Amino acid sequence: MRGDIVLLTGPPGAGKSTTAAALAAGFEKSVHLHTDDFWHYIVSGAIPPYLPESDQQNQTAMRAIALTTVTYAEGGYTVVVDGVVGPWMLHHFDAAVREAITVHYLVLRPSRETALARAVGRSGPDDLTDAEPILAMWDQFADLGNLERHVLDTGDQTPGQTLQMVRDAVAGSAFRLASPD
Repeated sequence: MRGDIVLLTGPPGAGKSTTAAALAAGFEKSVHLHTDDFWHYIVSGAIPPYLPESDQQNQTAMRAIALTTVTYAEGGYTVVVDGVVGPWMLHHFDAAVREAITVHYLVLRPSRETALARAVGRSGPDDLTDAEPILAMWDQFADLGNLERHVLDTGDQTPGQTLQMVRDAVAGSAFRLASPD
């Protein structure tokens, strides 16, 4: 039996990592795939992923993430992918959808001000706290066109409320990606 894939995305400060860890813990067989790790695997020649010249690197990393995700899902795990997976990266998951793996796409998006305040308030050694790239990434999620229906506003919620909203979304079918064919 195949597992589902939950792409939990949004800008820095949206609550992705906190929510993803708790969501994954609620499934019998699950993986919390933290995408930032894939950029940390690059030992030399790494380009900060928010810079325009990082596109080739980012496409390569996202392809590796998608292949890893599909492999776990084919093994029966529910895979919660935690990271910046904008619409410009969804094509990497087309094969999963074609293979009849259910892919849920949820964009956590608090207000721009809330995301910035949360992100700059972090203190981890690898945390992005520079306002310029944080706001640039928020802006990339500001208008998702036909994918706007995949947005969940997490601005005024506690982590527990966000988790429940995400659980409810995954339980339904409204956030599933359709086959690209």
